[in-house]
Order: sequence, then structure tokens, then C-alpha cells
Amino acid sequence: MIFGVKPLTGRVFSINTSSQKGVAKKMVRQAELEEGMGFSGDVHAGPGLRQVSLLSIEAIEDFESEVKVDVELGPGAFGENITTEGLDLTKLRVGDELLVGTGAVLKVTQLGKTCHAGCAITKSTGRCIMPKLGVFASVEKGGTVRIHDRIQAQQTKRTFSWLKT
Repeated sequence: MIFGVKPLTGRVFSINTSSQKGVAKKMVRQAELEEGMGFSGDVHAGPGLRQVSLLSIEAIEDFESEVKVDVELGPGAFGENITTEGLDLTKLRVGDELLVGTGAVLKVTQLGKTCHAGCAITKSTGRCIMPKLGVFASVEKGGTVRIHDRIQAQQTKRTFSWLKT
């Protein structure tokens, strides 16, 4: 614990991949993260800043209870690769690293996104949570990720303009 701040930790609730765009991702028990690419076999794998997407199960459950529509909103429905549990993703900042499982490392590259015009969730519910609560990352170090793996955030050093050194 640094300066009385509790480390941000949680776990992998689900891993979700798909070989095609525009459909909900399917849950798998484990998947391989490739350095600089994303999850092997996932349609969004490739070079760039949004190799892996994360969303919390808590956010999904809150959204589901709010919208009260007859739409399946489980893990993967929002297109997220990793559904987290117990990790407050709203506390993350660009540049933070996430240690996943026994050695994979993700680097937060983007917070939120603009939903594309054909977003299935927005069409069926009128809104989506990925623009505000989704987190995107690049794969700094690959490895196997399994359901229930621990996730620990390594937050980048914050600088404050009012603090003189």
C-alpha cells in the first residue's frame, strides 16, 4: 500500500472472443494474448491502441437493471474481451498497466469510445455503456489468460501542478 492507497485489484470474470465483427463475443475458459496484437483468433486482434477491451461485470449488471429490456446483456454482449470483477475500471488512467494472471501485461491506451452507428446495444436499449465505462489496452507482454485470473493495476505516477518538487 502506497500512501494509504489500496492497490486496484480484481479478477477475470470472463474472457470473450469472436472471429467476426458485429456479433456478441462468446465466452471461453482461457485464451492466449499475443504481444502487440490482442487475443489470438479475435476479430479485433492486430496492431494498434485498442487490442483488448475491458468492461466490468458490475457495470453490465447495473446497466441491465436500469434498461429493463428483453435483451441478453451478459459478458461479451458489449464486445469486451475481458469482463472484470472487483476492479474499479473508472480509477484507471491512460498509461496504467494491468498485470493479468501469471505474466500477461496490458497497458491502458484509451478510456471510453464512440460507439459506431450500428451498435446493437444502442439500437435495442437506446444507449450503451462502452463510451463511458469501456477501457482499451495494448498487449505489452503476452501470455495465457484464464477465467478467475487475478488482475492488478500498476498505476503510473501522477504529477500534480500544485505540488512543487
